[in-house]
Amino acid sequence: LIIHTLSDEVRPPQAYIAGCPDGYTTNERGRQTMKLVFLDVKTIGDDLDLSPFDQFGEVVKYSFSAPSEVPGRIQDADVIIVNKIQINETTIGSAKNLKLVCVTATGTNNLDKDYLDKRGIAWRNVAGYSTESVAQHTFAMLFYLLEHLRYYDDYVKEDHYTNDTIFTHFAQTFYELKGKIWGIIGLGNIGRRVAAIAEAFGAQVIYASPSGAAPQEGYHQVSLDTLLETSDIVSVHAPLNEHTEHLMNLNAFCKMKKSAIFLNLGRGPIVVEADLKTALETNEIQAAGLDVLCVEPMSEDNPLRGFTDSNRLLITPHIAWASIEARTKLMNIIAGQIQEFFGL
Repeated sequence: LIIHTLSDEVRPPQAYIAGCPDGYTTNERGRQTMKLVFLDVKTIGDDLDLSPFDQFGEVVKYSFSAPSEVPGRIQDADVIIVNKIQINETTIGSAKNLKLVCVTATGTNNLDKDYLDKRGIAWRNVAGYSTESVAQHTFAMLFYLLEHLRYYDDYVKEDHYTNDTIFTHFAQTFYELKGKIWGIIGLGNIGRRVAAIAEAFGAQVIYASPSGAAPQEGYHQVSLDTLLETSDIVSVHAPLNEHTEHLMNLNAFCKMKKSAIFLNLGRGPIVVEADLKTALETNEIQAAGLDVLCVEPMSEDNPLRGFTDSNRLLITPHIAWASIEARTKLMNIIAGQIQEFFGL
C-alpha cells in the first residue's frame, strides 16, 4: 500500500510506505509536482541530509534494490536516483513517466545509454565532487605505509615501549617525502591536486598518460616505463578504460624500485591483484595501498586476502571519495541538476 497524495491542508510532512520496510515517502506541503525514487540510498550513507529533495514532490527511498525489484518501484517515477544499479530496458521498461536518471557517481557504466536515448530519458552524473577527499586519502595511505605507523602503534599498544631501554624505537626506518620522486598515473583533477600537495611536501612530481594525451602545461610528463623505473611513490588516479585495464601487472611492478610504494585510488581492474601479491611476496616493491579492488565488495577468492602484513599492504573499502563534505556536495549537485532540468 502506497500512501497517496493528500490535500495541501492535511498532507503530513512525512509518511511511511506500508509494505516497504526500507522505504518512506516525504511530501512537501503545497502542490506535488513529481515523484523521485532513490533505489539504493544506503550507498551514499545514512548521515546525509536529503531534505532538499523534498521540494520537488514525493520522495521514496529504498536502502537497496535487487534488479527484480526495480520495475515495480519505479513504474510511476519521474526521476530515479541510483549509484550502482543497472539501468536498462529490463529494469526501467515499465517506467511510463520517467524523464531523468541521476547517478550518484562519476562513472556511468551501469547505464544503457542507447536505451535511454531511444526512450528520450535524460541522464546526469557528477564529476569533481570528491577531489579533496580522494587527495587527502591518498596521503593518509601513503604516510601509514611510509612511516610504518601500524608497526609503531602495535609496538606501543603491545606494551613493548613501557620501560623500554631508550626513548625512541628505531626498528623500522622511514624517510622524508621531501626530495622523493612521486609518479602519478592519470593527471586529471585528482591527480593534479595530489601533485600540488606532493610538491608542497618537497617531492618532485612526474606523470604518465596511459592514453597518450598531450602534455599538460606546468607538469613533467614522462613515459610509463620512466615513471615506474624512477619513482619512489607511484599513485594511480586514472579511469578504467582500454588503456588502463590490467596496466599494473607483474611486468610493471618489476620495473619499479624495490623501495617504492604503490597506491591505487583509480579503479580496481587497473591492477592485476595476483601479480601485486607476487610483487609484494618477492619484494619487488616495498608496499602497496589500495582503496579499490577488481570486485567490490571484496570477493572470497581475491588473492590479496591471504596477504596479512598490514605494514606492507593497506586496503580500505572504497572510502577515498566518501568524506561527509564530498557526499554532501555530491547530493547538492544532483538536487541542482534536477532543479535545472525541470526549470524549477
